[in-house]
Amino acid sequence: MPKRPIGQITVESILEFSSADFDPLTFFPETTTEDWHRHQSWMEPSALEPNSGLLILTMQSFLVRTRHHTILIDICLGDHKPRPARPSWHQMQLGTFLPNLAAAGVSPEQVDYVMCTHLHWDHVGWNTQLRDGRWVPTFPNATYIFSEKEVEAWKQVPEEVPTEHLTDSVLPVIAAGQAKLVSSDFALDDEVWLEPSPGHTPDHMSVCLASQGTQAVITGDLIHSPVQCLEPQWIMRADFDPEQARVTRRAFLEKYCETDVLVCATHFPASSMGHIIRRDDAFWFQYETANSR
Repeated sequence: MPKRPIGQITVESILEFSSADFDPLTFFPETTTEDWHRHQSWMEPSALEPNSGLLILTMQSFLVRTRHHTILIDICLGDHKPRPARPSWHQMQLGTFLPNLAAAGVSPEQVDYVMCTHLHWDHVGWNTQLRDGRWVPTFPNATYIFSEKEVEAWKQVPEEVPTEHLTDSVLPVIAAGQAKLVSSDFALDDEVWLEPSPGHTPDHMSVCLASQGTQAVITGDLIHSPVQCLEPQWIMRADFDPEQARVTRRAFLEKYCETDVLVCATHFPASSMGHIIRRDDAFWFQYETANSR
């Protein structure tokens, strides 16, 4: 995907994969078949697969290059990661992410910061890679930005909750001394800062970019699918605090609606970048580039 300029910053997608892998009634557990019939015509084929009726989600990182830093925001699922609770993600060997990063002109050694909006499996995977039987940081010169509250919350989860991703993709970074644990209003500088967006996880945060009077925001998982612009009350099955997630999503859509702020929606189908506009009493995601909807 071409670089999108934000003043003197550029942002582009580094794709791991995009697939139809989620039943919409399970992914959004409060919805009905009738709900989906209302949206089928415009969601197919880019956001809803016509034959299977499955949701299409993108697994990607956003590569941000400022005048001073090279930054990766969220870091996909990773290869060789044990995820038995979700067989399609278990021990993947796609070999796509690092070659796509290289195609964008960036080597692992050149990454200065890795910023994780939250610590779910599909946002921390490439934090580490398997080397000589050990999980080691993929980006040897990077500082990894994690929410301190989020790290502590994961350490306290019940034993029956799968936490392999903490063991293989978060704790090794902390042990290597490369993690910076921050609050969700942390600012890297006046061009890159965090914006609290709790609900999906205890301390979920979005990433804001600004340069020369232009702005962008990277959503993380406060919103998963363009249908949630029209249906912001729809909760996603993994929302930690569903009511807070609803409030956060609605506030986000209201804040950025009818503005020039570029919204980079982490799991939306490509191009994943666009603007929030008003649609009756709800909202619409207007893609910046052609998208078959």
